[in-house]
Amino acid sequence: MRLVRLQVSHVGPFQREVFSFGEIDGANAADPLETGAALAGRRVTVIHGPGGVGKTTLLAAIAATRPGSLATLHQRRARAHDEVAPEPPAVVADWALGQDDPERPHTLTLATPGARAFTDDQQESLRRREQALFDKVAREGGFAWAVLPAHRWFSRQPIMLGVPSRVASAYDTRQTSLFDDAARADLTRDTKQVLAYAAIAAALERKGTRRGAVLGALGEAMHEVVDGLVRLAGYRYRGPDAASLEPEFSAASGVRTFDELPTQVRHLAAMGALSLRALWLARPERDPRDTEGVVAIDEIDLYQDAAVQGLLIPALRELLPNVQWIVTTQSGGVAGSAATHEVLALRRLPEHDEVEVYSGSDARTH
Repeated sequence: MRLVRLQVSHVGPFQREVFSFGEIDGANAADPLETGAALAGRRVTVIHGPGGVGKTTLLAAIAATRPGSLATLHQRRARAHDEVAPEPPAVVADWALGQDDPERPHTLTLATPGARAFTDDQQESLRRREQALFDKVAREGGFAWAVLPAHRWFSRQPIMLGVPSRVASAYDTRQTSLFDDAARADLTRDTKQVLAYAAIAAALERKGTRRGAVLGALGEAMHEVVDGLVRLAGYRYRGPDAASLEPEFSAASGVRTFDELPTQVRHLAAMGALSLRALWLARPERDPRDTEGVVAIDEIDLYQDAAVQGLLIPALRELLPNVQWIVTTQSGGVAGSAATHEVLALRRLPEHDEVEVYSGSDARTH
């Protein structure tokens, strides 16, 4: 699946806004839903702006309107100068399902509970029945989604292995988006577990297959993607240590475990490992490098130096070409590394509280 368009009403600083995440035949389209051409989600969207303009709010709105996971958003509190009570927030998302439903010729329209996507009652009733159907379909697999919140952090803790179906290989389309859950934003355990699981499962598969799961490809993909990302900071991924199972990395200064890595490198490793985990869990019978999905990274430039910031988007695009990357950033280096039509700029004008949205060439000049 890939996101094509998002409509938000009364969400955070956005009163009524339509965000295009789609393209037609590889080219940018202002509103791809109004044409009859083939629809696709844009491979990369960089949401650029300073703090407080609604970047995280926008990602949370996407997370609340995806197949298999629909959620009610928090309503804005009434302010002293409001003449009427704030209207309830509403989000409508249009998804091109791609690999998740290859025969479907049109997008799947989803809305937050209580919101309407169409004014016509019959059309809206049909949409809601279809929404309920896909809510059930998503529980069976597919619809890959991963998120790294801006308040992510890494504690120092030893690796702890458990039953794979309850930890590293647990699949749940309704998992929290993490944007409002700082307590679960410690990514050390999840990152270590999936790195170890991928290597162990791939090694064991050489002695026998496991019910159609492509474990060998998971191990290869994990090493390739994580190594490709940490190389941006001058490190190499070696794999888990045979005795301790702790993931090890090497640099000119020597070999280091995950806990000993600079913060910058731990963030890069987690981007690759957790993205791949979501892709593999959604379609365990496929090579995760070929699986479609959506990965949202809030403040992707967090703890990255200027040199790495300009290399991140090209690296992600090359390592996982079927993923739709939706990232937020305050960095001009990250925004500048994306194509012009891939940037959405959010700016709060001094004369009012609302946020203006600029796209295309306007996003470069505002």
